[in-house]
Amino acid sequence: MKAYGEPMSETYRIAEVARKTGFTPSTLRYYEQLGLIPAPCRTLSGYRAYDDAALARLAFVARAKQLGCTLEEITDLVAAWQEDRCEPVQDRLRDLVDGKIAAANDRIAALGRFAAELRDAADALGRHTPAGPCDPDCGCAAPVDVRPPGPAAPLTAGPPAAVDPPLGCTLPGSEMDERRAAWQRALAPVVGREAIDDGVRLALPPGESLGVLADLVVAEQRCCSFLRFAITVDDRGSALEVTASGDRGEMVARFGDRP
Repeated sequence: MKAYGEPMSETYRIAEVARKTGFTPSTLRYYEQLGLIPAPCRTLSGYRAYDDAALARLAFVARAKQLGCTLEEITDLVAAWQEDRCEPVQDRLRDLVDGKIAAANDRIAALGRFAAELRDAADALGRHTPAGPCDPDCGCAAPVDVRPPGPAAPLTAGPPAAVDPPLGCTLPGSEMDERRAAWQRALAPVVGREAIDDGVRLALPPGESLGVLADLVVAEQRCCSFLRFAITVDDRGSALEVTASGDRGEMVARFGDRP
């Protein structure tokens, strides 16, 4: 298929590019308007004709989208990418990824705080049930002590010393099999196990989504409050750390072990 302009070894119609890249034709036209991809040559009959360079560029755009980059960020990355030097592209992408790791950790922490607030609200329900309408003490409308973002303030003298939560799972037996299966699915991608103080570190592959795992951690902590969970992202990659205090650490050493 010949096209106006410089000859190309092989060209692709927009439908074929959409099939190869996963972007819809309308998205490809939109990216062309934004300048994310250059306007393609046209065939003698007026059809868009994309070349292999366009496919490579779209693959780079897809990777940036997979990492959560915005269109504005991708536009900046593409400007560096088209200079055909990898180092500046990696430098810019590393800065973006580091920022997104921090944002993801903030969201995970926020989810944990929200789960704690929900537990506080659930505990308040049922303590006082008036015979008539709701009142300020019934728990339906009583304000919840919303915890501020950031690390928890250090404990001060006054409240009684914390005691270890009861050992054992409070999940009804009818739901245990379902929860066990959910953990097996969530931990199937684990690529390594490492013993840590009072527990185990389960390493996850690069790019593994942490959303489902974070939701499962919040649910598990409600029924097994003696466990402590931490989703970590550092220079070693992402991982789930499961610990328990004292002698209980030995119990979690085999957490997530495949049967």
